[in-house]
Amino acid sequence: MTIKIVNFGLMKNDLTDTKGLLQQLSDQLHVLVRENAGDGWILILQIASKLLLLFALVFVIDFVMKMLFRGVYLLFGKRLHSPLVRAMQSVKLFATLSHIFAVAIGREMIYSVFYRHPQSYVFLERTFSLLMVVAFAYFYFRLLKALVKYYELKQDFYRITAIRAIAQSLNIVGIFIFGFLGLSNLFGISSSTILGSLTAMTAVILLVFRDTILGFVTGIHVSTSRNLKVGDWIGIPKYSIEGTILDINLLTTKIQNFDKTISTVPTYDLLQTEIKNLQVMSESNTRRVKRSIYFNIRSFDFVDAELFEELAKINLISGYLSDMRDKIEAEKKLIPNSEEIINGRQLTNIGVFRIYAVEYLKKNPRVDQSGPVMVRQLEITPQGLPLEIYCFANDSKWESFEQIQADIFDHLMVAAKEFKLEVVQFTKI
Repeated sequence: MTIKIVNFGLMKNDLTDTKGLLQQLSDQLHVLVRENAGDGWILILQIASKLLLLFALVFVIDFVMKMLFRGVYLLFGKRLHSPLVRAMQSVKLFATLSHIFAVAIGREMIYSVFYRHPQSYVFLERTFSLLMVVAFAYFYFRLLKALVKYYELKQDFYRITAIRAIAQSLNIVGIFIFGFLGLSNLFGISSSTILGSLTAMTAVILLVFRDTILGFVTGIHVSTSRNLKVGDWIGIPKYSIEGTILDINLLTTKIQNFDKTISTVPTYDLLQTEIKNLQVMSESNTRRVKRSIYFNIRSFDFVDAELFEELAKINLISGYLSDMRDKIEAEKKLIPNSEEIINGRQLTNIGVFRIYAVEYLKKNPRVDQSGPVMVRQLEITPQGLPLEIYCFANDSKWESFEQIQADIFDHLMVAAKEFKLEVVQFTKI
């Protein structure tokens, strides 16, 4: 069936023809406004009513497309259990596609709805072109979010650092590109003209985006070198920071300190600054003990017979002392004036204490025996002789580690009295 509108002398297509239907709706609005509006408002109200019709149709199409994409996802997407599909759904990427389709179809409907107002074509075409740019920009940014989300779901923590740097760099590039396209469509200016004017400002642009460029390079380096990742426990001596990495983005790296405060450092500093990655220590559940006890050199002495008998009662070194006594006595038989303690090989209280400390650490169940266990003398200082304890606790948790370390030094500093040694205590006057 065809419909003829006598008032305008136009022959319309069948009702199944979408353009013909739109023209009919537009004509009916046109007549309705003309018959009911005042003479001074007819044109304004006709255009306003047709704009409402056009945008109402766009919103309806957008809603229908959203429901269609949602239905497809419910039917097929959930069954796939794919991280990629879940990532796209989580950022509502499919819903963004509906905006593109709705705006594209709305642009095609301009001529059918406003065919009586050809002078409005330029304005409406620019408006919908701008909306199309916005829709594509919206899709572009959500696509980058979906890419980042995909690697987060895969828990690829090393690669995610590079992906975030790339995504954020592409975000900035996208802002410029879509900004150029939007301006060119809105004002009818060629994009090449805009880009040409910016070419002369290259040096200024590089200066403004210096940190962005360095952050991008750092993100790629961190990902490929696999030195750092989100969740690593690190220390940065330059800033006196020690904590867990919460986020590495294009410009800043966020670190949660052990006192629950948050520190941020420039991402490009990860290339230029000394960083201690302590995560290996955490993953192996071991943590280094490296601390010294200072002894008064005046308390050092040879082990005489009386002190020897007292120390021989200490189980950890009784075997060592017995072996050393036999060796020393055998050697003294060959040395003149062996009755003098200084002649020949002798034991010292600091030396025997060092052996005792090693044996104590080796028998301590809270010390990791697969790592190095060492007690060594450091260079003598004005405060005394430092005896350094070097080993690894078998629990890397901060609270447990501090307890283990404290127990070791509590015992050794008190045990030193049995060896007639004096621990130096610094007192500020």
